[in-house]
Amino acid sequence: MISPSSEVLTRHFPLFAGKSVLLAGAINDDFPAQLSAHCKSLQVWSFYFDYARQHANVTFAEQFQGNVDLIVYYWSKNKAEVNFQLQQLLAQAPIGQEVLVIGENRGGIRSAEKQLADYGDIGKIDSARRCSLYHFTLQQRPNFDESRFWQRYQLPTLTVCSLPGVFSAAALDDGTALLLQTLDHLPQGDILDVGCGAGVIGATIKQKKPQANLWMSDIHALALASTRKTLAENGLQAEVLASDVFSEISAKFDLIISNPPFHDGLDTAYRAVNELIAQAKWHLRPGGELRLVANRHLAYADLLAQHFGHFEVLAQNNQFKVYSVTH
Repeated sequence: MISPSSEVLTRHFPLFAGKSVLLAGAINDDFPAQLSAHCKSLQVWSFYFDYARQHANVTFAEQFQGNVDLIVYYWSKNKAEVNFQLQQLLAQAPIGQEVLVIGENRGGIRSAEKQLADYGDIGKIDSARRCSLYHFTLQQRPNFDESRFWQRYQLPTLTVCSLPGVFSAAALDDGTALLLQTLDHLPQGDILDVGCGAGVIGATIKQKKPQANLWMSDIHALALASTRKTLAENGLQAEVLASDVFSEISAKFDLIISNPPFHDGLDTAYRAVNELIAQAKWHLRPGGELRLVANRHLAYADLLAQHFGHFEVLAQNNQFKVYSVTH
């Protein structure tokens, strides 16, 4: 299966002939398998570990190093993340670099013209499937300095560091704030923070329980970099790893804690939280706890009851609930 954006690209296979190609940005389908027959060589760069682990020849990294004849960039609605990726790519590209920019109209692709106008010539070359395709030629490289992209904010006992595109990059979100209020009583043993984002939950736990063995996982390359920076900034240590829920985790824990993501692109998706709740019992020691915060309207209570038969609400307000279940 391929996305509507990739379907538009299939109308332009001649543009790829004889070229080395990089696919980057919000690509999330099987188009590379189709495209490989129409170009000289193909690479894919993704910020998302769940995509990288399911597809061959994908570079999962904070930054990409290398040059190609043609870059194909899949636009996303996260403008800060788009700006970070495009500036990093264009800063190392040769003058004259060709770029195709593709995206859904509802995802903000029309802003590509304004965002890239200072760096070269850009114009729309196709419109179909409620998507737009632009051709860009680099004339002036941006000055990419990653240090300019870091954001910091202060909590009472914690300095939080974050790169663009990471959840709660600029300020603490209300759901996590409610979850933090429930951390007075924590186990001393092994703790896993799933979907760690900028590292707020795990770092706060490590401050409260310095002797705890803490693991922090996420699928987003910039989230993992942000968590490592937050830990370092506060003199804390934890095992930080890329994992699609439990895909790279085999250990058992005394506490699994999460503010799980429920947005997938422009839509709400439950896959990650379904797997988290369904598989948690296999990763909890007897008496171990799964603790989650969620928007009140999400059906987490039904999932918890289905897989554990019981749950407790530790805290709630008019937007969120903190759920707890023991194994």
